[in-house]
Amino acid sequence: MTAIKDSVVLVTGGSRGIGKALVDDLFRRGAAKVYATARDPRTVTHPDAVPLRLEVTDEASIAEAAARASDVTILINNAGAAAGASYLDSPLDDVRRDLETNFYGPLLVTRAFVPVIERNGGGHILNVHSALSWLADGGPYSASKAALWSQTNSLRLQLRERGIKVTGLHVAYVDTDMTARIDAPKSDAVDVAAAALDGIEADAYEVLADEVSRNVKSALAGDLALLYPQLTR
Repeated sequence: MTAIKDSVVLVTGGSRGIGKALVDDLFRRGAAKVYATARDPRTVTHPDAVPLRLEVTDEASIAEAAARASDVTILINNAGAAAGASYLDSPLDDVRRDLETNFYGPLLVTRAFVPVIERNGGGHILNVHSALSWLADGGPYSASKAALWSQTNSLRLQLRERGIKVTGLHVAYVDTDMTARIDAPKSDAVDVAAAALDGIEADAYEVLADEVSRNVKSALAGDLALLYPQLTR
């Protein structure tokens, strides 16, 4: 079992939304140190967190963060983006942006921090996925999260012998700035953070943080029209 108490944790995108809720709960659970990253570290508001500048698509920025946070034992890849691009109509740069941030970003951060965690005796990685990892929403955001899910499943196997456990978090809409314009039921970021950290402590392979995520995953075993009823209209 992974102990959060007395651990050293780095949370990407730790200044708002789920990331901020994770930082808050990590301290409640007794983490010894929490690095909260953001493009602008001045936006990190927790008084005990260590603000750290990080751009997850910039390898130099990641290398600098890994050098500064050399005591990390738990990595939480939470930072993400949703450009709202269309496959057919948007500039390709907009399509690539979701993949660069949501797939390559966590991969680059993980590659930088695996040696750090290994040197510190092993630990844990949590990647924040989405219910849209399993349900295409018409744009590259869901493709990027599906790719991250596959990445997580591969890394879980590859890192077992290196003493690093890997958990994937799936969640639908959460009440954050990213979903402010969406009129739909939303989970509280505090509840999502609690479920995620419970999963780390239990060494869970996956955490399905809400009913939507559980329903979508269960539908994968059925006919495609169960996930996409518009196909039958």
